[in-house]
Amino acid sequence: MTTTTTTNDDTGRGLVLAARVLMAAIFLVAGVRKLLTYGATLGYFGKLGIPLADVVLPLTIALEVGGGLLLIAGWRVQWVAGALALFTLATGFIAHAFWAADAAQFNGQLNNFLKNVAMVGGFLVLIAHASAAGRKAGPGG
Repeated sequence: MTTTTTTNDDTGRGLVLAARVLMAAIFLVAGVRKLLTYGATLGYFGKLGIPLADVVLPLTIALEVGGGLLLIAGWRVQWVAGALALFTLATGFIAHAFWAADAAQFNGQLNNFLKNVAMVGGFLVLIAHASAAGRKAGPGG
């Protein structure tokens, strides 16, 4: 019975690691792309009406790349997943406002908005798992 439990625990850890890597991938790619197209991204942030875009952009890149790497590493998953969830939800409302899009962009913006909402759901699962794992480990572990 111990072997089955250990195998199930190993499988669960592997699945959670895979989930963290898959969730992080979009942030790593997005952050690197923003860095490589810094000027164009700065202009896009301005077009979106983001105040202090020259301050927000480097913070966004740091959050996306840093948060993605920390999520993969499993460092303070509850905090990192929480920060990325809030960022993802805010991004959905700011950058993917399908309700204000013209007919040609409506479907794309709706899909991106719903993708962001689904990602927030994934982050909530990671937060719940990390919380449960912390309770299982107890105060000393």
